[in-house]
Amino acid sequence: MTDRTHLVDAVTGHRRMRRLRKADWQRRMVQENRLTVDDLIWPIFVVPGADIMEPIAAMPGVCRMSVDKAVEAAREASDLGIPALATFPNIELSLRDETGSQILASNNLINQTTAAIKKAVPNIGIITDVALDPFTSHGHDGILRDGEIVNDETVDQLVKAAIAQADAGSDIIAPSDMMDGRIGAIRRGLDAAGHQDVGIMSYATKFASCHYGPYREAISTSGLLKGDKKTYYIDPANGTEAVRDAALDVEEGADMLMVKPGLPYLDICWRIKEAFGLPVFAYQVSGEYSQIKAAAANGWIDGERAMLETLLCFKRAGCDGILTYFAPEVARLLAKRG
Repeated sequence: MTDRTHLVDAVTGHRRMRRLRKADWQRRMVQENRLTVDDLIWPIFVVPGADIMEPIAAMPGVCRMSVDKAVEAAREASDLGIPALATFPNIELSLRDETGSQILASNNLINQTTAAIKKAVPNIGIITDVALDPFTSHGHDGILRDGEIVNDETVDQLVKAAIAQADAGSDIIAPSDMMDGRIGAIRRGLDAAGHQDVGIMSYATKFASCHYGPYREAISTSGLLKGDKKTYYIDPANGTEAVRDAALDVEEGADMLMVKPGLPYLDICWRIKEAFGLPVFAYQVSGEYSQIKAAAANGWIDGERAMLETLLCFKRAGCDGILTYFAPEVARLLAKRG
């Protein structure tokens, strides 16, 4: 054996990475990121009526629920230690119009849900969206005029909706519409209405993604949508543009930033966390959830491991929390593991 071979053996022996992977206790001791129940936000879908748990075909294990059942879900979440719920309404088609005017009703479905949960489970956080798509007859996130989603008129309506949601007890307003200037306008509106303590979790980087399909079934907009949302959502090819979008929301007063979808955009999670240092959240959207469920149902992957691995990836990418339909399942699993 040559002197050079001795040298190589000495160097590689000194740097053996597998030493810290040998035993379970060692791997746990040096693990860099951990998933806890505190990282979870549970999105739920609500419908009018009572005693309703309506399965969503495209989202196995997820149901639309009436307000009374949403209250039960909130109690379950609280018992599991989940910090917050994000609520999304599926309102009657008869209440949807070109401008999404039902979002302004103080007793609309989303505000009824917030008030009922806050009365029954005051310790859980409620996050509400002011986008118009559940309320419009065309399925878009803004007001449609002559074939165009008009920005400023939509923003004016979003501000009024945010105030109504805060009045109902929402803790965090999470605008997902991607209209320009809406974060600053909502902040000013909330402050003027006495809601200085209500936070804003901006959907700062929402991409024109293919992964939203099951969600649109859940809120009954998939058959309504005219055209697409590429004129106001971000092109999936554009990372730098996404960071610029987030920067504007930071300047306008966002307290937290969200990336949506989640797993295909881990690079964006990392970039905006590094750039701004604000709390960053990812939304593991319906398409991501349903892909895992479908593959697991067919025996192609281990569903539990895939669920946990993807959520841990968000933590590695710098996320402070994740909106995920897996939240109660994960919370129960983490509690069982202790």
